[in-house]
Amino acid sequence: MKRLLVTGGCGFIGSNFVRYFLKSRPDWGVLNLDKLSYSGNLANLSDLKSSSRYEFVRGDIADKKLVLKLMKKVSAVAHFAAETHVDRSIEAADDFLKTNILGTAALLEVSLACGIKRFVHMSTDEVYGSIAKGHVDETAPLLPNSPYSASKAGADLLVRSFQETYGHPAMIMRCTNNFGPYQFPEKVIPLFVTNLLEGKTVPLYGNGKNRRDWIYVEDACRGLLLVLEKGKAGEIYNMGAHHEMNNLELTGSILRALKKDRKMIRYVPDRLGHDLRYAVNFNKLKRLGFRPAWSFSEGLAATVKWYKENPDWWKPLKRDQYTVKS
Repeated sequence: MKRLLVTGGCGFIGSNFVRYFLKSRPDWGVLNLDKLSYSGNLANLSDLKSSSRYEFVRGDIADKKLVLKLMKKVSAVAHFAAETHVDRSIEAADDFLKTNILGTAALLEVSLACGIKRFVHMSTDEVYGSIAKGHVDETAPLLPNSPYSASKAGADLLVRSFQETYGHPAMIMRCTNNFGPYQFPEKVIPLFVTNLLEGKTVPLYGNGKNRRDWIYVEDACRGLLLVLEKGKAGEIYNMGAHHEMNNLELTGSILRALKKDRKMIRYVPDRLGHDLRYAVNFNKLKRLGFRPAWSFSEGLAATVKWYKENPDWWKPLKRDQYTVKS
């Protein structure tokens, strides 16, 4: 049986991808390498513990000795492992540099030595910086504005350097904002949904005019699998969903979904260096056959339903690992 190495498979997108991949490709197995930092959670994949096609290994992607041992067992790599929360990167950038840059470098070195033929690096549209109008394609310059996005841009450039210097068969995916089940409740949608479920207000940055495109996580998994199997080595692929809205509009959608009024909004000082807008042109991915299957309203309804039905998953996280002010 062929196996795929998934890094960060206990995180939000990683765990959704592991489940989606195993369901979609029954002739493959998954080897999940995750350090289990604060946002990595074994409970995200607890239903797979008894599966003969799934194996979990706790460890750091920067541990080359461990990575070498695991790379010898797999045919391809889907690299999700990363520190991702912008606010945390502003407070302390060190972990972002270590994981996102040095960790990616270790994976590239070992995968090259092992002759891995398919390697997808999951990046972000934030590396392009704030876009006043229009949509950026994959040739746009990298202009990151936070320590988080700078660390991801650094990882992207490392991937490119391995492609150009050694012919490494890696591909880069730059994806817009994901949402859905198992997302750690520091991110805006699960934070707002769970706050409202607890009867708390939702903290909206600034004037709420910052704009994002939102993609339901299952669509993101579908896009990544498409690139893993059909993408061209050495290429970059943007991924979006054409669900662009500002944060005030997003908040209104969440309030309506939970039958709450705007009195539950609490405006807070804006984030430092808060990018106004991200927007990507993903025609290149469309040419591979990608089309988002979920509308934003369908994805939000599914997300709200999941958080309503799984308080035992998110309540301990909010209580023990992330202090949410109401």
